[in-house]
Formats: sequence, C-alpha cells, structure tokens
Amino acid sequence: MRGAIPILRVGPNLLTTVHVELDDNIADAFQQDVLQAIERTGAKGLVIDISSLDEVDTYVARVLADTGRMAGLMGARTVLVGMRPEVAATLVRMGYAMEGVETALDVDDGIALLAVRRSVAGAKDTA
Repeated sequence: MRGAIPILRVGPNLLTTVHVELDDNIADAFQQDVLQAIERTGAKGLVIDISSLDEVDTYVARVLADTGRMAGLMGARTVLVGMRPEVAATLVRMGYAMEGVETALDVDDGIALLAVRRSVAGAKDTA
C-alpha cells in the first residue's frame, strides 16, 4: 500500500491530499509514509488535505490525530484542512477530539497557519 497517497514538499512543509477513502491498511501505510517523509526531508510542517473524504470513521480519525502527534514529536506541526461539515459533525458526535492537530478551512489557510506558527516560534527563540 505504500505510496497510495502522494506527499509533496512545499517549502519547509509537506503537503498531502487524501484523494482515496482510507481503509485501515491505507491509513496505516499513509502514516508510515508521512513519518518517513518528515524524517527524510526535515519538514517543519505538515498539511493534510481531507476535502475529498466523505466520511471519517473512528480508526481513521485516530490515525490522523496520532500522525499529527507523531509528526509533532519529530518537530513538524500538523494542520488538517478541508474537513467537510458532515465529517466534523460525526467526529463531535463520536466525542473524538483531534488533539495535537490544528485545523484550517483549506490548503492556503493551512500553509499560512504554519507560517504564522513558525514566525511566532522564531520570535520566541530570539527573545
């Protein structure tokens, strides 16, 4: 299943668009591919676009949240973008919090959010 979802480097960030429904095997392979890409590139940010997903079950939600936390341990902030209202409502009804993962409406907003977070962190480092 490796490589089922492309991961692109955009400046200091990685961008991936989930364009296939995530079954358990694809979700697990995706997580490993993302973490290996962070290690290989030294990316500081990760944008995961899920605008193509019609639904997200509890396993996929957990994999996405865990991927964000794992990326954070590796030094990369994660922003999940393109969440449909139905997906957000389902996650709230299930009581599933996407801890460790920030959200934005679209890819542009996600990349902008990462840039702001990086500039704030840089300002703190120089203070």
